[in-house]
Amino acid sequence: MRPAWIAVDWGTSNMRLWALDGNGAVLAERRSPRGMGALESTEYEGVLLDLLGDLLPGTARLPVLVCGMAGARTGWREAAYLPIPCAPAGTHAVAVETADRRLQVHILPGLCQSAPADVMRGEETQIAGFLATDPGFDGVLCLPGTHCKWVRVTEGRVAHFRTTMTGEIFALLTERSLLRHSISAGWNEAAFARGLAEAIAHPEALPLALFPLRAEALLSDLPGDVAWARLSGLLIGAELAATRTLWGERRLAVIGDDPLAALYAGALRGQGAVVGMVPAGEITLRGLRAARAALEAAA
Repeated sequence: MRPAWIAVDWGTSNMRLWALDGNGAVLAERRSPRGMGALESTEYEGVLLDLLGDLLPGTARLPVLVCGMAGARTGWREAAYLPIPCAPAGTHAVAVETADRRLQVHILPGLCQSAPADVMRGEETQIAGFLATDPGFDGVLCLPGTHCKWVRVTEGRVAHFRTTMTGEIFALLTERSLLRHSISAGWNEAAFARGLAEAIAHPEALPLALFPLRAEALLSDLPGDVAWARLSGLLIGAELAATRTLWGERRLAVIGDDPLAALYAGALRGQGAVVGMVPAGEITLRGLRAARAALEAAA
């Protein structure tokens, strides 16, 4: 069966596409390691054609809806950010001219906020996927990752959001700073809890809490996995303290089903928050389905 349309999630490191029938059921799923970070703007069409292969029609045009970094300024074609407050996805899409006339490509924009300045690209489609199954949600969504997003959602719209660089800071400290000599990947639940409690209680002291990880390794043989877990706790704790005014006393959901999402959910519950966890596996596809339906309704 030929697909009715193609949904694509094009990230920095890889891309994933789904071929769907007219009812949105998945006919095929394919992946490629050729993400935005490895492509010039002229290469996207070729990557898409190679991956589609036998899914392409003979002469008819195949609609393709793309979210993610393909719409970045350095991507396939820039899909300018939409200012909030607005619906997370489906109100606008940018058409892309293709050499192969069988393709009819549109890219979804990300979202932006002017005060304080912030942007997201890709997460808005996950938010749309979440709202597709919980349209009445009024609260905060936490999307953990290299750059964690904290998103205030109300009446089906993104009202406010903040981005933290906790994941990137952790990577920099463990891979490129002096601490790399004292830290090794591993886990110690007690050490994580200690770091978390310390940073939540005194987030302003975070700069003073980092070098002791090195000093304790030299003076008392602090195990590398203990240092790793304590650093994670310190950074996540400081993030929760900084964002408390956003998530405190509101309905809260963490999007993700990996260990990092579980860490955030557990840390938030430890602060008295009632937290739901939403698996991230198919949430982007649900968001792309919702965006396509909104675009068709507005046409």
